[in-house]
Amino acid sequence: MKIFIMGIVASGKTTYAKELSKQMDLPFVELDSVVYHNVAGVRIKRTPEEQVQVIHQMDAKGSWIAEGVFRPSYHLLLDLADIIIWLDPPLWKRKIRILSRHVRQVIGVEECAYRPDFQMLQNMYNWTKQFEGKREELDGSLQPYLDKLIVVRDDPAKNQLLVSNLLGGN
Repeated sequence: MKIFIMGIVASGKTTYAKELSKQMDLPFVELDSVVYHNVAGVRIKRTPEEQVQVIHQMDAKGSWIAEGVFRPSYHLLLDLADIIIWLDPPLWKRKIRILSRHVRQVIGVEECAYRPDFQMLQNMYNWTKQFEGKREELDGSLQPYLDKLIVVRDDPAKNQLLVSNLLGGN
């Protein structure tokens, strides 16, 4: 089984993917590790071509649950996935999550792979605003995949039974 969980910043992707990974006993892939890699402790962005190569390597290993925001290099995942889960909670909920996550990271309660400074907080709100302006474009990109697309507009835990049934009762 190959599951691609996607959503914008603070939609619950990582939390949900990790939980589903445990329940289904499938390898979890955080797609930020496809985009970035560490070289001598420095986070370096891969080219889109390198990202596609890493995705092919991941896919060659078999089943997976991958999560991330939608990027052009991830378009391949739409084709490879058996199920696509689009987490789309309300904007107000994502804005609150961005701020609460930032606070947890600043005080050291939650780990992150980036520097949790004010600039990153602004970036997350900017990315959210940009996404909302391009929502129709993403919806259009998903049209060819409606047969394997699950849209969750609320808390994924509340939709666990629905998702579980669509995944074959696992």
